[in-house]
Amino acid sequence: MMLEFQNVTKQFGAFTAVDRLNLSIPENEIFGLLGGNGAGKTTTFRMLLRLIDQTKGTISWKGEGISYDSSHLIGYLPEERGLYPKMKVKEQLIYLGKLRGMKKAEVEKEIAIWLERFKVPEYLDKKVEELSKGNQQKIQFIASVIHKPELLILDEPFSGLDPVNVEVLKEAVLDLKKSGTTILFSSHRMEHVEELCEHLCILHKGKAVVSGNLKEIKRSYGKKNIRIDADFDVAFLENVAGVVHLKQGLNHSIVQIENEQVSQTVLRELVSKGFVRQFELEEPSLNDIFIEKVGAAYE
Repeated sequence: MMLEFQNVTKQFGAFTAVDRLNLSIPENEIFGLLGGNGAGKTTTFRMLLRLIDQTKGTISWKGEGISYDSSHLIGYLPEERGLYPKMKVKEQLIYLGKLRGMKKAEVEKEIAIWLERFKVPEYLDKKVEELSKGNQQKIQFIASVIHKPELLILDEPFSGLDPVNVEVLKEAVLDLKKSGTTILFSSHRMEHVEELCEHLCILHKGKAVVSGNLKEIKRSYGKKNIRIDADFDVAFLENVAGVVHLKQGLNHSIVQIENEQVSQTVLRELVSKGFVRQFELEEPSLNDIFIEKVGAAYE
């Protein structure tokens, strides 16, 4: 394991922001850190970066503590954006790259590669404030990876991006993983976490309420979903034994059931009522698991 949190706690006076957090984050992997507002994600990132010190516990990377001497090996894309609006893109990235120990010529080479990749080479001499929020996000992303970090922290990296640019950035993240970068990833979009992460942790009020391999978490959850498209109203399924929840949409309905055996009862009930176009048993979504574990606190 490359990055480890052992019984990490952070208190601000009487308030405990992170409570005895234990994480082992594999090398060369994208690890998801999830939670609602105030769950402790940003505090965890700040402790990792040594912006604040933990109250108790240890954080180690490659078996050693993280210090300012290793900061050039780490990249950070914060949720709160930190670009200088009056600076031109080129000036901004050169300045930030040099702070990471890069030579000017090296930074300029990387800038050209990244701007071309994101199809915005014309922004080189534009001021940051002249760019849309989505394109500012691209520049912020470049700033966090231009020095080729070994460890990368991405806090809501796809915020402000349209679907096309989400895919562009997602591809860049996957390429960084392939090149050997270990990535700690946070997002409110569960489908992005499901697509990118093999392991994850869900925080709630500073505590880890779910942690481990995503596939194993889904298997152990027990409940399953059935996707149904029928030529009739399926509201009656709410009264079928073993049905936990029914969500009806315009084109299909999702029925959550206690276990996959209940699916056969649901199928018999449907067939007795009329024509069924689609009946598909699915794994629970990460969104289902997240809502069950922390959703009640935000209703």
